[in-house]
Amino acid sequence: MKFIIIRKADANTEAGMLPSNEQLSQMADYNIELANAGMFISGDGLKPSQLGAKIQIRNGQPIVTDGPFTETKEVIAGFTMITANSRAEALDWAQRWPEQDVDLELRQVYELSDFAPGSGLSKHQQLADRLQKQPASTSSYLLFDGNCREAFAFYADVLGGEIVMQMTAAESPMADEMPTEFADKILHVSLQVGSWLLMGSDCPPGMYEKPQGFHVQIGFNDVSQGEQTFKKLAEGGEIIMPFAETFWAERFGMLRDRFGTPWMLNCAQCL
Repeated sequence: MKFIIIRKADANTEAGMLPSNEQLSQMADYNIELANAGMFISGDGLKPSQLGAKIQIRNGQPIVTDGPFTETKEVIAGFTMITANSRAEALDWAQRWPEQDVDLELRQVYELSDFAPGSGLSKHQQLADRLQKQPASTSSYLLFDGNCREAFAFYADVLGGEIVMQMTAAESPMADEMPTEFADKILHVSLQVGSWLLMGSDCPPGMYEKPQGFHVQIGFNDVSQGEQTFKKLAEGGEIIMPFAETFWAERFGMLRDRFGTPWMLNCAQCL
């Protein structure tokens, strides 16, 4: 069963007063306890209603009223979504809420199994099945012949990214199992570029194969920035298709950089 613990607004939350570090810590401890019990799904606080809006739809026409909302007791300031075996268990956890003076509301969430079979339910089930199949994330993973460190430093500079994790073979729990000559090679690296993650590693000796059958595709809205990036990636590499206008984009180009990685750049896509 899914339940939502609704944290009602008060004068402080409506004034945009943020919780203290102590309060944040207490809430984190509460969420950790829920997570350790296998019950925590998600939890978030909401900004004041003055930044929100109410939308009423009458006869198919939306009527929008900007906040703030005068009835503070009817406003939600945050919520925690949990899974529980029963209403009693959910209620028990709601009563452990870490604030001393607060109004909460516990509500059970409808699940697809609560509804009678039919075409409407089938649509929701199909959507649920499709979302269930979707991975939490996806990224390109590149393999190198001993020059992964240099390649990712280059990509971080060209793409404006940040290396958020990097481990050598010698730094890994498997260090004793690695060949001596592989000790300073990269076992794994992650490069964060905005919301996009690029990963890679060096191949063990004798296992490297030249990349083929794929390209790392990146897109830019700004043509001049796209052209600059294309030129930098192409330095010391090979231009496969010059950066030029196409029927689907203002600019498009393909290249293989000096590390062997194939790239495809689209700019200001028209399709």
